Amino acid sequence: MPHNASRYLAEGPRVGVRHFTLEDGAEFTARARESKDLHHPWLFPPLTVQAYTAYAGRLIEDPTKAGFLVCEKDDGALAGFININNIVEGGFRSGAVGYGAFAHAAGRGLMREGLDLVVGYAFGPLRLHRLEINVQPRNTASIALARACGFRLEGFSPDMLFVDGAWRDHERWALTTEMVGGPRRR
Repeated sequence: MPHNASRYLAEGPRVGVRHFTLEDGAEFTARARESKDLHHPWLFPPLTVQAYTAYAGRLIEDPTKAGFLVCEKDDGALAGFININNIVEGGFRSGAVGYGAFAHAAGRGLMREGLDLVVGYAFGPLRLHRLEINVQPRNTASIALARACGFRLEGFSPDMLFVDGAWRDHERWALTTEMVGGPRRR
């Protein structure tokens, strides 16, 4: 049994998702370093254990964030990560989703399975109503994942986020509980 299987928040046929831990630093950063070519110029995950500790600490401690590691069930290896940032409760019940696959797992459908699990967790235990993904228009892999998981294109935001030294345009993709057949919450 994989060493982290008992900590999965949700499981699919090939992956389980669980929260970040500080103990994941060595594997996460090794996978991130192996994936630099895949991630650039879209994403810049931490590459050192020290940077990971600060990054994971924010995801663990900040109630407006929820971080999830996508793990292969056969051996527990990290396949990628999915974060929900800017979680707002009350009448909005929304969060902004970001994600990254690691190179060894890219193109295998593991992130699609993982994102579906995180969406279920967000609309279930986290009680969110809406998730939004902001993605640069040329990031075709990220757009394909959003589309495959049922997110709809809602708009375009010029100069939305500062990424890789410049303000970048982003497409806004969103999903609500109603779109996945969930209950309408009042």
